[in-house]
Amino acid sequence: MKNYFKPTVFLISLWPLCIIIYQIFYNKLGPEPVDRIINHFGEWTLIFIFLTLSMTPLKKITKSLEWIKFRRMLGLFAFFYASIHMLSYVGLDYRFDFEPLIDDVLKKKFVFIGFSAWLLLVPLAITSSNKMARILKQNWKKLHRLVYVIAIFGVLHFIWLSKTIFFKPLIFLIILIILLLLRINFSKSDSKI
Repeated sequence: MKNYFKPTVFLISLWPLCIIIYQIFYNKLGPEPVDRIINHFGEWTLIFIFLTLSMTPLKKITKSLEWIKFRRMLGLFAFFYASIHMLSYVGLDYRFDFEPLIDDVLKKKFVFIGFSAWLLLVPLAITSSNKMARILKQNWKKLHRLVYVIAIFGVLHFIWLSKTIFFKPLIFLIILIILLLLRINFSKSDSKI
């Protein structure tokens, strides 16, 4: 039965992409289709980052190693959706016109921190394999702790982007705080052992 878990999680993880494909095909993106696509993938990037971060706490709480088996896949989906989010912004919003885009990266803090978060995700995606973990040894764990910085940057990106509607960013901020507190508590308990 457990052999079906990974393929099932993989297929479920494609759901955000299927939603947009369906909405494009049936013309259901609403009055601002570009914003809809960009925001959709941005939110799902954060969701997958949080899912990735929640695997270790779930392992410790349930005392089951099964959760860790999904961590890499969820992390790669976070990078996948972050890349679509960024490419949608660069391609659909700017039509790959890099001069105003670079200007925005330098002048708008929400663009700068969002782009920084994506850049930090790149080395994590590249080094996600078991082979890279063996090559990097202890440095692999240190490098992959960047996911906490990426999560903070992602939430700040969302908060700074939302000028008037703060409900969703606030929910993401609360989830992030809970995940960071769990990380701190588990690190303290591990150091006492």
